[in-house]
Amino acid sequence: MNSELTSLIEKAKAAPRALSVGELVQLLSVESADDRAALSAAGRELKLRQCGKGVAVRGLVEAGNVCAKDCLYCGIRKSNACVKRYRLSADEIVAGAAASKAMGYKSLVIQSGEIESEAHTRFIEEVLERIRPLDLGVTLSLGEQTEEVYARWRAAGATRYLLRIETSNPALYAKIHPSDCSWTRRVDCLRALRRTGYQVGTGVMCALPGQSVEDLARDIVFYGEMDVDMIGMGPFIPAENTPMGMANDGRGMTNEERLRLGLKMIAVTRLYLHDVNIAAATALQALQDDGRELGVLAGANVIMPNVTDVQYRRSYQLYANKPNLDENAAALRDRLDCRLSAIGEHILYDQLGDSRHFAART
Repeated sequence: MNSELTSLIEKAKAAPRALSVGELVQLLSVESADDRAALSAAGRELKLRQCGKGVAVRGLVEAGNVCAKDCLYCGIRKSNACVKRYRLSADEIVAGAAASKAMGYKSLVIQSGEIESEAHTRFIEEVLERIRPLDLGVTLSLGEQTEEVYARWRAAGATRYLLRIETSNPALYAKIHPSDCSWTRRVDCLRALRRTGYQVGTGVMCALPGQSVEDLARDIVFYGEMDVDMIGMGPFIPAENTPMGMANDGRGMTNEERLRLGLKMIAVTRLYLHDVNIAAATALQALQDDGRELGVLAGANVIMPNVTDVQYRRSYQLYANKPNLDENAAALRDRLDCRLSAIGEHILYDQLGDSRHFAART
């Protein structure tokens, strides 16, 4: 590792948000195996210092794949006629929450396609009120809503909300979304979530066509400017039957290159922000079998194992090669336990795993 890289890493570890955009670009641009290993090691060191040993887990319930959005990269976009649509009932979501708690997961994520309607708002309120007695930390990932809806769901028991910006570059955002999607509204929703008292999460896709390393560096600065508490990001993986998937003709990044970039983003985000929660996304495992574990070794401290009934999982594929489609939740937990143990980590059973940044901020 060269002395300049060593100096940048030490500067980043000394204080949060210490690096300029240019310095973040330098870290994200390292290519040699030794330099990438040093970057991951620094991310892991800071994760251990800020969050301790162990990985917070969130049982993931994929509540439905009906979506009003038509994002050009997404496998469940509304125009994809090849998708078998479904919506879980309230009973099924509550059962998933109960199963999650029984396995020792103190936190839950409810994720679905984006729907804005009074009926949907009331449905989620009912689900949250029924889950409340389980005493779980509940993260919602249900897309853009009005501030009133966010407030209603917060009052019903949700404590965290993940709304990925996908890119902080408005021009690039416009290229990967249809014209009725607004980058400005997405940012306004993040601000509304902050006002309504959530632990706020966002994130981006890396390895997007037309994306520069400077774009990614500015994404990391955007996280700091928005003062978010949680980061959920991963590499872009082309999905079948989508405009961006069909446009991918083999000239894009290889899976290995996507994985390398995803791991660098985790490490550099940890070095820049220090105390936020960072998820090792399932997309990393889609690129390489031990991708999530490599994410933890680069500085991630959250994993979201799927607790959705296996009969629905094939219908909720945002990208190609989604793993664990046929493995039940208990088997997934046991395998995750073994995999984390092999890298010197463990599941933080019966712990909320709230963001330390949120605690310090509030």
